[in-house]
Amino acid sequence: MEGHTIICGFGRNGRQAYEKLKKFNITCVVIEKEETILDGIIDPNLTIIKGDATNDEILQNAGIEKASHLIAASSSDANNVYIVLSARQINPKLNIVSRSSSDQSVEKLKIAGANNVIMPDRLGGEHMASLLVTPDLVKFVDRLSAEGENNAFLEEISVEELPNEYMMKSISDLDVRRNSGCNVIGFITQKDEYIVNPSSKTILEPHCKLIVLGRPEQIKKFKEVYE
Repeated sequence: MEGHTIICGFGRNGRQAYEKLKKFNITCVVIEKEETILDGIIDPNLTIIKGDATNDEILQNAGIEKASHLIAASSSDANNVYIVLSARQINPKLNIVSRSSSDQSVEKLKIAGANNVIMPDRLGGEHMASLLVTPDLVKFVDRLSAEGENNAFLEEISVEELPNEYMMKSISDLDVRRNSGCNVIGFITQKDEYIVNPSSKTILEPHCKLIVLGRPEQIKKFKEVYE
């Protein structure tokens, strides 16, 4: 197995993450030590390892050396810190996302090596408040959330995925709107800076990314034209 995603902990957050990744046909390996959580799971596409993800040997059994991503979704912040620290030491190139239940743990997880830290409880509360203040805006943004290959509205495209002829050209040279009906609404620079509604003169440099907006058939057309 290579280029897969390891999910450490298969409680509510871990399972939600897997259901989302499955829609994108991403290969996943789950590490879970609680037998009761694993009971009744029947999924031929999912590899499950029963064990403690804080154990380096268990991480290695999950193929961490060749994995691309890891999600630390344990209910214990202390365990997540340990998982992230071990995973980062074994695979320095790993993209790691961790769950956190407290503000105090966020910085520790980042120091340990997490690329991103999510606080599910805070996100839920903020989302509910936003539904009261700006309900139509929130519902619209929710509908833009990518749900998989068949009904994606937002697509993240690396410049390297485009034909070589567009390297170091401008967004204008792509002529995305005319060729596919999509719109380029975001640009991520080499320094991981996020630019909303980028200028048409923005240069397509290596290690940059485009955020493209379009209906499913437009996203499909974009891929046909540019990939």
